[in-house]
Amino acid sequence: MSAKMPRKLLFLTTALTVSAGLPAHAADVFNRIATFPVAQNLPADADPATLTSSEIITASDDGMTLVYSDSPLGGVGFIDISDAKAPKAAGFVKIDGEPTSVIVAGQKVLAGVNTSKSKQEPSGNLTVIDLASKAINASCDLGGQPDSVALSKDGAFLAVAIENERDEELNEGALPQLPAGNLKIIALKDGAPDCASIKTVDLTGIATVSPEDPEPEFVSFNDNGEIAVTLQENNHIAIVDAATARIVSHFPAGEVTLENVDTKKDGALKFSGKVENAPREPDAVKWLDTDRLVVANEGDYRGGARGFTIFSRTGDVLYESGPSFEYQAAAAGHYPDARNKKGIEPEGLEFATFGERNLIFVAAERASLVGVYQDTGKEPEFLQLLPSGIGPEGLVAIPQRNLLVTANETDLGEDGLARSHVMVYELGQGEAAYPQIKSTFSDDGTPLGWGALSGLVADPKEAGKLYAVSDSVYRSAPAIFTIDATKTPALITAKTIVSRDGQPAQKLDLEGIVTDGKDGFWLASEGRSDKLTPHAVYNVNAKGEIKEEIAFPAELLAGETRFGLEGITTLGEGDDLTLVMAIQREWADDPKGQAKLLAYKPKNKEWSAVRYPLDATEKGWVGLSEITAHDGKLFIVERDNLIGQEAKNKRVYAVALDGFKPAKLGGELPVVEKTLVRDLVPDLKAATNGYVVDKVEGFAIDAAGNAFVVTDNDGVDDSSGETLFLRLGNIAAIN
Repeated sequence: MSAKMPRKLLFLTTALTVSAGLPAHAADVFNRIATFPVAQNLPADADPATLTSSEIITASDDGMTLVYSDSPLGGVGFIDISDAKAPKAAGFVKIDGEPTSVIVAGQKVLAGVNTSKSKQEPSGNLTVIDLASKAINASCDLGGQPDSVALSKDGAFLAVAIENERDEELNEGALPQLPAGNLKIIALKDGAPDCASIKTVDLTGIATVSPEDPEPEFVSFNDNGEIAVTLQENNHIAIVDAATARIVSHFPAGEVTLENVDTKKDGALKFSGKVENAPREPDAVKWLDTDRLVVANEGDYRGGARGFTIFSRTGDVLYESGPSFEYQAAAAGHYPDARNKKGIEPEGLEFATFGERNLIFVAAERASLVGVYQDTGKEPEFLQLLPSGIGPEGLVAIPQRNLLVTANETDLGEDGLARSHVMVYELGQGEAAYPQIKSTFSDDGTPLGWGALSGLVADPKEAGKLYAVSDSVYRSAPAIFTIDATKTPALITAKTIVSRDGQPAQKLDLEGIVTDGKDGFWLASEGRSDKLTPHAVYNVNAKGEIKEEIAFPAELLAGETRFGLEGITTLGEGDDLTLVMAIQREWADDPKGQAKLLAYKPKNKEWSAVRYPLDATEKGWVGLSEITAHDGKLFIVERDNLIGQEAKNKRVYAVALDGFKPAKLGGELPVVEKTLVRDLVPDLKAATNGYVVDKVEGFAIDAAGNAFVVTDNDGVDDSSGETLFLRLGNIAAIN
């Protein structure tokens, strides 16, 4: 029955293909208009720190209410988006079990619920919730563990993928692990399921990989009432007629060979590796019309092709994205080197018509991005990237309101990091607000690769030209980046690896950069003695070669902690040159609430310091992130380590040089006075309508007096990956 397809596809992305879509359309673009932390929807009696998550999301027929599954909390959440720019908590329904997916059918919410005692004893049901009253009306036994659900276009049928997922701890996760999964088809009337009508579609015996143990993952209906179902671990796709519950065709998803991809978790972004014969192992699937379907190739068992594929209904590959999507992510600073076995891990999909454009939305879980593509009937046209929260999985389009919504499942509240969020985007005329900074592509079509920007400085002569450094996230390839800030988005045009003896320098944690007046730079490295990384300042030439290392003196190291250098600037020149550096937090010899500003004169090798008074905080800690000398002042970035609604202190202060009189180390140090220049929290909130990010780490004032701020995205490790590049205007106007 199934048509044969190529078992191997070699995909090589050219520079032209990758770069053609980089500038987002000047009109009709999506921009984020609202961000909703789902912890706001916790029951009144719940601890605010309770783990919660938004995983799969859907919308009411009128597009005014969002409904999401919350697996860790064990229920279904509701969000009122009648005002899309101001989502409101609209209630939570507790369910006996773990909801895995939801769909709205008329006035009913249908939730697939996992009630399994163990992976070896799978069970589950379909729970029916009244949309208006939020009362549980009924449930249907599904005889196994449900994963995804889908509603037919006419509302007559519901499809439920019964995955009966494997236990990855059992026999190293190897298949088969019975009982086998299957597909359930349920007849609906006015949105309510007829439990007696449930039909089971046996999917055993059709896949080449473990045919006795199919693991259905995702389902989607076309206009003809046919269901596409992905068997992810089995690397297979089946098409089932809902009315007859018969398999009408099926085919293997095939394999992909990828050239020029990053394959090592080595602290360096190197797009030079190769992945051979990777099974696609598709997760989400959506019909583009009655003859074509698109799948997101997340991988889960032994594969993952890092992109998405368009198939014909008979299994012909009509388009393979290869690494092109993850190239776009890497150019925007979102490539997850620390978790890159499956690259950016495309997992979620949505497809909808907005005006005259048919749009494909691809959610990349590990890059925390959504790629927007226009379906042209042939090769999809890349339009833009949308910044999402951590781990986007569910997407729902509401074209009648020009809205797209994402559900971001990861909740890192226990670690003081970002909570799970639902994010709302609106299509309208204008420019894309994101990315605010991106990189160019190399001649071979691969991206420069960047992230974790931790220090910023302006070229002293050329307005709009900046330099940044990356921190220890990229421990094997510390780099200096050249930025053209006259472009929007700002453009990273060059990447210079910091080297020692001809090799990328090791044991660096670059947190600050300043020009040295000789086409080179002074670099501040935050030390950690427990990791054998020295506290030090380095002088490098224009090629990034280390020419001098300045170690901390013993009297300074006596009070060291791991919160070391976080910025560097210069005062004077020639024999009068002084390096001024900020220590992030108090060291052991500092009074509580005071951090040091260090001064070092290279000519006579003298160290001195002052103390800087940190703002008080009721939660977390406050420290320094950057220091910049300009027009008789030291501009200092002070921030707390809090995120989202908890964030309070992201500020720029000024210290007048008239009052900056460092004293020798070992004695009493004077305390400087500071003046508030700018509260950055409003800027961070307004930048892309996301949550306030933690790490404001770079600040620079260019030759024309324009001030810039950049944030550190931690290399997309436990982070949304968003890098904000803020243009504050002329320093004279804000100072």
